[in-house]
Amino acid sequence: MDFHTLAERMICLQDELGCHNISFISPSHFVSQLVRAVLEAVPMGLRVPIVYNTNAYDSVASLQSLDGIVDIYLADLRYASDVWAAKFSHTSDYVMRARQAILEMYRQVGDELVLDGWGLAQRGLIIRHLILPNRLAGSYDSLSWLVHEISPEITVSIMSQYCPTHLATQIPQLCRKISVSEYSEVLELVDKLGLENGWIQGTDAAENYLPHFERDGHPFQPEKVEV
Repeated sequence: MDFHTLAERMICLQDELGCHNISFISPSHFVSQLVRAVLEAVPMGLRVPIVYNTNAYDSVASLQSLDGIVDIYLADLRYASDVWAAKFSHTSDYVMRARQAILEMYRQVGDELVLDGWGLAQRGLIIRHLILPNRLAGSYDSLSWLVHEISPEITVSIMSQYCPTHLATQIPQLCRKISVSEYSEVLELVDKLGLENGWIQGTDAAENYLPHFERDGHPFQPEKVEV
């Protein structure tokens, strides 16, 4: 697909399908192409927000090229320890790199999540934090860093949906879902730090967000509950 065709697809998503935004998922490796396609789509009438959905393992230089292009950054803050980042995600510099990336995102769009009259996000920064078993996510350090180095007004999505699959089931530290006490500990931390903007998943998220590829129908369709 060339740049013009991609630009046309974005216009189609906006005008014909009624999409509320254009979201690029894990786009770190094609940032230059993203920029070129968006710049081509704007004169064609692109108006909806551009979302950059990332694990935050991005270079600051790459993100700087997106200044004025991206409206909403949706970023993970996954670890607070490079020991665990190296062991489980093969990235020995994740903490520094992710934090520098998030600081750059904040510089560009600020800490306020701007909504339209329908409650749809138009601009801002959302940080996702996935609770991991055995405190491997470093929730205290990560959330404290967000409050003190970014802003207590930052929008945070606290996720409890971790569910071990494939090789994770063979890793002692990761082979189980989070416990109720681990979940409650992070919620207490959120309250203590004064984080009031965002969302918190319920304790059943590990089941509800697990796709079922072996059943008929859509794998992401929620299970029907008999009442």
